Amino acid sequence: MRSLASIVLGFEALVLALVTPVMISVADVKPSTALPVCLGLAVLAVVAAGLLRNQVGYILGWVIQVAAVGLGFVVPVMFLLGLAFAAFWVMAYVLGKRIDEAKKAQQAQAG
Repeated sequence: MRSLASIVLGFEALVLALVTPVMISVADVKPSTALPVCLGLAVLAVVAAGLLRNQVGYILGWVIQVAAVGLGFVVPVMFLLGLAFAAFWVMAYVLGKRIDEAKKAQQAQAG
């Protein structure tokens, strides 16, 4: 589960970092606001990927998904991108749990 979730957060960190110049040039957001918000979320996504060994990383991942969708109020295309990454996050979470359960069942059957 961890590997799928970390991949989603890694790509999302890249997208969040790339939203910074869009916010500045297209949405006319001041750099003093856009830099800490977007780059802060990107760094938070990387930190969350590193914390996926325990539940805190997953909670932080959910917070990042909500924040990414919320950026759509400033840059409308982020509604689409945020919802896409939220869907990827849900799929990684659900499928990752299924994979982990299947591995445990296979280990229990073999051992």
